Amino acid sequence: MTTTTLPPRGTGDRVADHSAESTAGERPPVEVFGIRHHGPGSARSLIAALTEYQPDSVLIEGPADADPLLHWVLADGMEPPVALLGYAPDHPQTAAFWPYAVFSPEWQAMSYALRRDIEVGFCDLPASAMLARWSRSRPDDDHEEPDDAADQVPPTAPIEQHDPLAMLAAAAGYDDPERWWDDLVESRLDSSSPFPMITDAMAELRMIMDQHSGAGDREARREAYMRQKIREALKRGRERVAVVCGAWHAPALRWPLPPAAADARTLRGAPRRKITLTWVPWTSQRLGYATGYGAGIASPGWYHHLWVARDRPIVRWLTKVAQALRVRDLPVSSAHVIEAVRLAETLASLRGRPLAGLAEVTEATRAVLCDGDELAVRYVTDHLVVGQALGSVNQGVPTVPLEADLTRTCRTLRVRREAQIRFHDLDLRRPIDQARSQLFHRLRLLGLRWIVPAESSVQSQGTFRETWQSRWEPEYSVAIVEASVWGTTVQSAATACVDKIIANGSLVELTEAVERCLLADLPRALDGLLATLADKAALDADVVHLMDALPALARAQRYGDVRETDTRALLKVSEVLVVRICAGLRQAVAGLDATNAATMRRRIDAVNTAVSLLSESVRERWLDTLATMIDRTDVHGLLLGRIVRLLLDAVRLSDVSVRLHRALSAGVPAADKAAWVDGFFSDGALLLIHDAELRGLLDDWVCQLDNTQFVDMLPLLRRTFGTFAAAERQAIAQRIAVGNEDPDHQPAVEFDVELAAPAVAIVDLILGSGHD
Repeated sequence: MTTTTLPPRGTGDRVADHSAESTAGERPPVEVFGIRHHGPGSARSLIAALTEYQPDSVLIEGPADADPLLHWVLADGMEPPVALLGYAPDHPQTAAFWPYAVFSPEWQAMSYALRRDIEVGFCDLPASAMLARWSRSRPDDDHEEPDDAADQVPPTAPIEQHDPLAMLAAAAGYDDPERWWDDLVESRLDSSSPFPMITDAMAELRMIMDQHSGAGDREARREAYMRQKIREALKRGRERVAVVCGAWHAPALRWPLPPAAADARTLRGAPRRKITLTWVPWTSQRLGYATGYGAGIASPGWYHHLWVARDRPIVRWLTKVAQALRVRDLPVSSAHVIEAVRLAETLASLRGRPLAGLAEVTEATRAVLCDGDELAVRYVTDHLVVGQALGSVNQGVPTVPLEADLTRTCRTLRVRREAQIRFHDLDLRRPIDQARSQLFHRLRLLGLRWIVPAESSVQSQGTFRETWQSRWEPEYSVAIVEASVWGTTVQSAATACVDKIIANGSLVELTEAVERCLLADLPRALDGLLATLADKAALDADVVHLMDALPALARAQRYGDVRETDTRALLKVSEVLVVRICAGLRQAVAGLDATNAATMRRRIDAVNTAVSLLSESVRERWLDTLATMIDRTDVHGLLLGRIVRLLLDAVRLSDVSVRLHRALSAGVPAADKAAWVDGFFSDGALLLIHDAELRGLLDDWVCQLDNTQFVDMLPLLRRTFGTFAAAERQAIAQRIAVGNEDPDHQPAVEFDVELAAPAVAIVDLILGSGHD
């Protein structure tokens, strides 16, 4: 127990005497309130029932070893939705969440007790016992099915297949359990207590289900532990113990309790493991059952609205919907809102409902506010019905040092954790954006996918701009705990991750890490990385590995200008790689089939782009190497065409038309011709637009193909020309249509001088000078 406790109202062990003392006119010492997890009507009824009962102890379904964290519930900065996170320090992947919204009955019970200085604590199995079964050696099929409190098991556990609420709803004539519960509890505004009725209904349902399947061992252990916690409260002299639990457990916990010996035997020998618990932010989306959350609800945003808007909830809700639609520039007026309210209330009346529910307001929204537009309805569902809220926790809540450092850094750089997608356009010429970029790249090294690169909406070819996309998910809290094994700060943890790559990474991984180290500003890791890279490059004889490694290393050199990083140390390693690539390329391209030739073409393109970022001498060496291969017969046509194209772009060839004519001559097989064309013209529309001679040769070759050859070549040609933009293809067609004439040449036109004489005279008069 964590709060100040009331003094005992009696002495000794009074548990055995309570049943004798309770008369027909007295309330029992234990009242069980069977609630629905995350239900605003349930929470409202619970507060009214607690106020009427005036308990001196409140026990809440939740991990008992989280009691030391209860005092944070009323702390500044604790804004639901939040969740208890329990994880094994030696294996953070073994973790579980216990989420709470502001309308969750459990959260309201905590707040109620803490504000009144009433003894409060959790009464479910400790997380140390729940997570003991999910060890690293756990086989994949060793599961036990959880109950309606599936939020109290790891996310990988299966969701219960038998929903007791669905069975009760079916018995009441409802095909939708959400609608049944909403009518019974959630839409109640009078705060009358439904709990005795719910407990009796669940008792009948448990009896039926136990006859068919029986209770699971896990459920038996949980309920035995809850009863033991109730007995402990009574032994401390508590006379009015309120137990807040899932409705399914209520019949097993109500007074009188069975003998304690049987529960002790059930709990004997239960496994335990060391577990750390803390509070973490949660999101509205993750309260939904659509995410796989067993105790989830369909509409967290709607339920939050029912909790905060107790008067005229339908009018307020549809007004909020109208405001959201106006933000999307949809024409929604006050008249629309009035008509939508009338329609929702009319539908509820026709269906015999006490209050218009989510189904009615959604139908009214679709028909009146959205005019049948399903995209607009989906927007309302995602942003309002489900919601985009992200909770927060007090800064003093215990956490791992890495999380504390990340929180401080984000606060300094004004980077917020948000449940919705947000784009960050960074200008690296600004110091704050440089620091943000370094943070984001360090998080990528740590494998934290909270912020990832994105396509920029700003058209810019400069290296000074980066675009990132962020969206916070609760699982990232676990990922931060996992990453904390690398260090206590983001910088030290990222450096440790690079050290691991240095120890075990391949040549390609090392070069990619060089680029990421520069982006993340990790100079200590970079020094060791370059030394290891140089050694491994000297020993690696596979030219393919060298070609894959070079592009990242060459790209890294351009970051010195914007980030003021000295990248001169990279030049020597890059030059060594180019020299070794040139030495092995001739052998690497020989005798390749079509598939391997296509892969090698992509590598040659990447290396060619990379050497353009290096010194002129390095580029000349590379082009000289390519020039030695264009007359070889053991190189695939795809590669020959591409190499000729690269040399043409570098102004190293003057006989390209001759080579094209030779490649498309009659003695060359049709497949080889198509491969050469693909290699040469791929991504080269401008060549065909502006070079009439090459365009004419290609056109003549296509015209000379017979029907069989044309059908065979068509897929290859479509693949080549499919890389051209539509405007580029249209321009090529226009050039061919005019007979390959110079598009700048204007054809001679014969004028009838006598017929044009009057017009010329008028022009001469306007201009005021004589013209012939």
